[in-house]
Amino acid sequence: WKDYQTVFTNAKAGMDGVDKARVQQVVWEMSKDSAHFKNEQRKQASVLERIERMKQRSAALTTMEITAAGRAMDARIAGCEARRDLTRTWLHVDMDCFYAAVHEREQPELKRLPVAVGGMGMISTANYVARRFGVRSAMPGFIGKRLCPKLVFVKPDFAKYTEAAAVVRGAFKQLDPDFESGGLDEAYLDVTGYCTRTATSGEEAATELRRLVKEVSGGLTCSVGVACNKMLAKICSDINKPDGQYVLPASRAAVMSFLDTLPVRKIPCIGKVTEQVLQGVLGVSTCGQLLAPASRCRLPLLFSEAAAGFFLEAALGLAPTRHGPKTDTSVDPGRKGLSHERTFRNMSAPAEQEAMAKQLVEALVADMAEEGIEGRNITLKLKLSTFEVHTRAATMPRHVRTVSDILPAVLRLLRAEMPVTLRLMGVRM
Repeated sequence: WKDYQTVFTNAKAGMDGVDKARVQQVVWEMSKDSAHFKNEQRKQASVLERIERMKQRSAALTTMEITAAGRAMDARIAGCEARRDLTRTWLHVDMDCFYAAVHEREQPELKRLPVAVGGMGMISTANYVARRFGVRSAMPGFIGKRLCPKLVFVKPDFAKYTEAAAVVRGAFKQLDPDFESGGLDEAYLDVTGYCTRTATSGEEAATELRRLVKEVSGGLTCSVGVACNKMLAKICSDINKPDGQYVLPASRAAVMSFLDTLPVRKIPCIGKVTEQVLQGVLGVSTCGQLLAPASRCRLPLLFSEAAAGFFLEAALGLAPTRHGPKTDTSVDPGRKGLSHERTFRNMSAPAEQEAMAKQLVEALVADMAEEGIEGRNITLKLKLSTFEVHTRAATMPRHVRTVSDILPAVLRLLRAEMPVTLRLMGVRM
């Protein structure tokens, strides 16, 4: 069990003092005979094989290849540095334990108790009291209950979360009318203009935003990161949770110092597998190590051009500094798109599955309205009880943005897969 790693054993904010060894042992003991465990074993074996193949490729590289790649990466770094933009001020706001906090606002007595939103099948989020026991989002409720016998489950109420998110977004608009939503509980704000108009700093803007959110929402709190671009602001928002903020000074020296010892796993879009591959193949665990000459010269030789470029820019702390255009994703493939997904205990009843699809479409439509976009391509994601993942897509005859237009298409895709037992569903436009 000491070698068993899964998403459930990764620490989130509020879990710094957790007995990680105990959590790891409990998760292993309660998962070892499950379909999830077997699926994790298959995936881990595949990752190890991939690492071994890449290590063999790395060992076979010639001095000439490495030298040439090193020169190319040095030139690429020079180009990246030439377009580094330190003039903007970005906030990333992350609502603290949002789903749980909405229930605690209505039932203040829950604040003193370990609370998880969800049930024995799956936990959507856990409050900070529960996190001290190792309970976290995406964890099966029965494991959470073993870790914390007094854990209190609260049934999810997505209508309430959507309503609370709409109120909070009103506060975001006061600082940046064009803010970008990252879901119901997070957003990116370019407050450069706000700071200029009000003669305030990024730190003062973050303080004001936190005050506004608490005021308009009836006490909900958020954590805010302040930096010169979206990626760095997101990383910073996780540092002083809950109800706190962190400011990364807008200078190259400050950014590079911050990143030097930052674990690569902290970079958005770098997950467990990529972290393991970088460590296993290159011995890299921090952004500073990723930039070291011995590592960076191998990136374009072992990874795709896109992946190598992403790693390089991330390690340099470079990311978008302007809002992207609000365009239709079906005609702008470069846009990431909007999506919502939820994990739950095994669900087989068609009526329950269709009700879940309706909730997801309603949440998606709310985000589309907030972003001011329409679309034609809708994708349905299904994870089965066997952990197989199926994706199905449909193209609308015209651009759409309403539940009445999108839901029928999603239901047709879903019904075509029935009968099926699901543990996750998602929709994407």
